[in-house]
Amino acid sequence: MGGKRIPTTQIDSGHKFTNERGMSVIKDGIKASSSGTDRLAKPDWLRMRVQSSPKLDAVRSIVHEHGLATVCEEAKCPNIGECWSAGTATIMLMGDVCTRACRFCSVNTGNPRGWLDPEEPQNTAEAVQLMSLKYVVLTSVNRDDLPDGGASHYAEVVRATKALNPETAVEALTPDFLGDRSAVETLLDSGIEVFAQNVETVERLTHPVRDPRAGYQQTLDVLAMGKACRPDVLTKTSLMLGLGERDDEIQTCMDDLRRHNIDVLTLGQYLQPTQNHLPVERFVTPDEFEQYREWGLERGFLEVVSGVFVRSSYRAERVLEHNNVGLGLS
Repeated sequence: MGGKRIPTTQIDSGHKFTNERGMSVIKDGIKASSSGTDRLAKPDWLRMRVQSSPKLDAVRSIVHEHGLATVCEEAKCPNIGECWSAGTATIMLMGDVCTRACRFCSVNTGNPRGWLDPEEPQNTAEAVQLMSLKYVVLTSVNRDDLPDGGASHYAEVVRATKALNPETAVEALTPDFLGDRSAVETLLDSGIEVFAQNVETVERLTHPVRDPRAGYQQTLDVLAMGKACRPDVLTKTSLMLGLGERDDEIQTCMDDLRRHNIDVLTLGQYLQPTQNHLPVERFVTPDEFEQYREWGLERGFLEVVSGVFVRSSYRAERVLEHNNVGLGLS
């Protein structure tokens, strides 16, 4: 549904600063202002407060002490309180500076110029152990500055995590590696159980929603490559809703995903992170999210997680465990 629009003032494009590693960074990934576009007022069902808890504080301490970044914090995820309090976190690899600037994303943008933390594989493995995770999502920024998009480093982190945590199932929520099959194969050979890459939106809205280097078909092809390389690995993707997509486009996207053998789909409400990011065109009702879930299940997805606050890695372990997908979780 639509809603009342709240006037906003125009804000200058993202503030540039130099981080501790000497990188020139654009805060929140902002590239251009929104020219004062009015914002929709949030409906009652979109009210959430992040509750603090000893478990949340403990997880935050472990993450920070090991020099790790999490998409939970960097992308301002609304579920951080629930997930971290439950001892689940999505760890973001290869730093917190992305080489791309998708217009929905609040991760910082810049050029890391090949920088990687050589201690990240071991630090990640130890953090997973300290948090006693049975299922961990390893995601990352895009690293187009690296020859393989960071696939070999990603694989090294997975192997280190598995070596120290052999019972932990690993989901890799990755960049698209610019469609490089060898990079995809490098990652799939590392021992992951779930391979995810987000299509983000329907085909018509891919640009300007996503960075020009990303692509609707490119994401579909990358996921298909992963399934072809390792048929036993589950493939997964996510759609943000509320950007102006139509119901028929959502259904077409679901059909495209199934044709490319994607197993799991998540759908959630897009929330504008700053006034300079893309505005919300509509707030999807809980009933609509349930309808979309039914459409997906009818098309043969193993699971469709659909809801206002759902994000691509939201309580991922419960999704697979509940549906007896076979990861050995209990």
